[in-house]
Amino acid sequence: MFTFNNIRYKDILEIEDLLIPVNKVTCIVGESGSGKTTLLRLLNKMISPDEGEIFFHDTPLTNIPAVDLRRRVVMLSQVPVIFPGTIEDNLQAGLSFSEKPLAEEQKLREALLLVHLNKDLAGEADKLSGGEKQRLCLARMMLMEPEVMLLDEPSGALDEDTEELIINSLVNFARDHNKTLIMVTHSKNVARQYAQQIIEVRSGKIIRQEEVAGNAGRN
Repeated sequence: MFTFNNIRYKDILEIEDLLIPVNKVTCIVGESGSGKTTLLRLLNKMISPDEGEIFFHDTPLTNIPAVDLRRRVVMLSQVPVIFPGTIEDNLQAGLSFSEKPLAEEQKLREALLLVHLNKDLAGEADKLSGGEKQRLCLARMMLMEPEVMLLDEPSGALDEDTEELIINSLVNFARDHNKTLIMVTHSKNVARQYAQQIIEVRSGKIIRQEEVAGNAGRN
């Protein structure tokens, strides 16, 4: 799906070659400051490399308009983006951006159930806690059903028990809908349990890339 050829970005990343497969769960691990988030941001043109080329389905990212790419490759950052208005407004916002029909109320409620967020659709989104906002953004992303979901520490604002519930829901959603899930995580436990491929970054370079047999989510 994504192929890196001789990528350099400032003094942060230097990647000669890298392949991220389609319809798999890939975890990017490494120490803080190693370049993990930078790698993720390259995948949907939030930033562009200084040298080299990145391909998406054999097409150079330079040939794909950023807005078109971001409708297919959606990123959720560590700090959740919450729009003014209700929980429903925030859930529908992703569909509006991706130019898809708005969802019926039942589908919105199902999305909230997937992320274990028991809230009224009419509630004000900015009144949610940090962890609740993160889960709302995850639900918005799943409603969009993009080809690729990019997650930067998706469980960073969650406690350990909630982390397992949410990550399991995300992985099963990706598996059931044939999506590609790529997430940066500090949690060795998350990578060990759910990754089908692990990419380890150290000082801006890939020091390990391996497939993990048997991981595809847990019911």
